[in-house]
Amino acid sequence: MSSSLAATADDLTVRGPSARFTYRRIGPRGGVPLVLLNRFRGTIDWWDPEFLDLLAVNHDVIVFDNIGIGHTTGEPGDSVEQFADGAIEFIEALGLPQVDLLGWSLGGIVAQYATRRRPDLVRKLIVAGSSPGSPVPGAPPMSDKVRQIMAKPGGGDDEDVRYLFFPETERGRAAGRKHLAAVAPRLATGVRVITDEAGKGQLVAVAKLQSIPFDQTQANLESIQQPVLYANGAQDTMLPALASYVAVQHLDSAVLVLYSDSGHGFLFQHAKAFVTQVDNFLAEPNL
Repeated sequence: MSSSLAATADDLTVRGPSARFTYRRIGPRGGVPLVLLNRFRGTIDWWDPEFLDLLAVNHDVIVFDNIGIGHTTGEPGDSVEQFADGAIEFIEALGLPQVDLLGWSLGGIVAQYATRRRPDLVRKLIVAGSSPGSPVPGAPPMSDKVRQIMAKPGGGDDEDVRYLFFPETERGRAAGRKHLAAVAPRLATGVRVITDEAGKGQLVAVAKLQSIPFDQTQANLESIQQPVLYANGAQDTMLPALASYVAVQHLDSAVLVLYSDSGHGFLFQHAKAFVTQVDNFLAEPNL
């Protein structure tokens, strides 16, 4: 039997006004819970168990599927605002007065929206492999190959996942194989592919973000008063690291961490190093 807390955690449910949310919770209780918001087309079965186990050494870690995604019921949305409201609804359904948020990829954008919508609910914010939302000035456009994979029903096969999340290097390919092997047991009995309706809704939400002018996004960033940790892989093919660099210039209290040899999946490729960054960031007192 696996000794991994994440690999063996039970599915739990809680009802909110819009859905019956499915979530998993591991780690010590008593502090401010750390709620994770998932990537484009991701479900709770896609979180890397090593990463979650490392976070759970020092934190009360909660992963969940948003409304209409994966194991959670309800009608999926087609805007980041709806995804943020779903996250807030879930947190309130659990009766949590305050949380720390860690959003990866699309989840990072959702986490920033949720923080602005309910600043009283969020103590600290971690944005991983993500962006402030709209394209930042000077950033290269998303490649045709990335767009084609994102548009595939189910988000593509294992080779597509490796391409999107890990660099085309020996080290990157090895990290990709390790990640896919780690999530395979959960996926075998869980939810690998979200519904077509949910996937199309996320594509629509991404398209809406692309149309937002950066001056509006800049104002949104400047309204966030919580401490923020931005982190990314320098070779991210989906959301360029430049977006993280630009974002922290418009945040009141932010730290930026980049990993030179990794991409969108840096948080799994460098799980121990990144979790150390997260631990240190969350342990610092708010000024």
